[in-house]
Amino acid sequence: MTVAVPPRMRTVALPAEHGGWSLTLEPVLLGLLVAPSAGGWLLGAAAFLGFLARTPLKLALVDRWRRRRLDRTILAERIAAVEIAALIAVFAAATMLSGAELWLPLALAAPFVGVELWYDVRSRGRRLIPELAGSVGMGAFAAAIALAGGEARLVAFGLWAVVAARAVAAMPFVRVQLQRAKARPHARWHSDLAQVAAVAGAWAAAGVGAAPVAGAIAVTVLATFHAVAARLAPPPTPILGGQQVALGLGVVVAAALGARMP
Repeated sequence: MTVAVPPRMRTVALPAEHGGWSLTLEPVLLGLLVAPSAGGWLLGAAAFLGFLARTPLKLALVDRWRRRRLDRTILAERIAAVEIAALIAVFAAATMLSGAELWLPLALAAPFVGVELWYDVRSRGRRLIPELAGSVGMGAFAAAIALAGGEARLVAFGLWAVVAARAVAAMPFVRVQLQRAKARPHARWHSDLAQVAAVAGAWAAAGVGAAPVAGAIAVTVLATFHAVAARLAPPPTPILGGQQVALGLGVVVAAALGARMP
């Protein structure tokens, strides 16, 4: 006789991607450091709610795609419904406090989120394209929070450019380092190309007066570190993760200081 085991709340409700916590925090922190406001804090809460809701929503959609309904499906649907309802309420409150302009970057980020969700439904969310799309889309919260705090539109989108460049530089590098650590086949040029693209994007945004120069410099330092580290012995995974958290926060602080300078 087989006994059904209830699905574990942790696996259904909490994201398994450790790096996702940092890539969610960074745009929120950058926006709040540059232009803090009550509406901005609510948008920060919305960003984390969206990040949390992705896991149960993904599980529910995957099961529907495969035409199955398990115990975990029911639990995932319930958790996702609660978190999405809370997300809508928080967005509504932020809009009432700060105006509808904050929706502009979020609307522009929707296609990126859609790409990530489409891969998620087909259980391919761990590939590079959806991970990059999701991270770039999440970066829109930096711009939305800045707009909520009264920052100019050009500056707000410049902040998005910085955190997007940071994500573009980081994700291929981390994948290559993990593959190297496990002695698996890898293509270092993927990481090298990402570093060039990140630096070019950051400086292009700085060149038109959007991104702060300090942010572009920080992205350049980050990319240089990645290019060198990809040619050294890869560190253990916890150290690699800690390095990325520290580097990401460094880019955020540099960009925030640059944006706040007269």
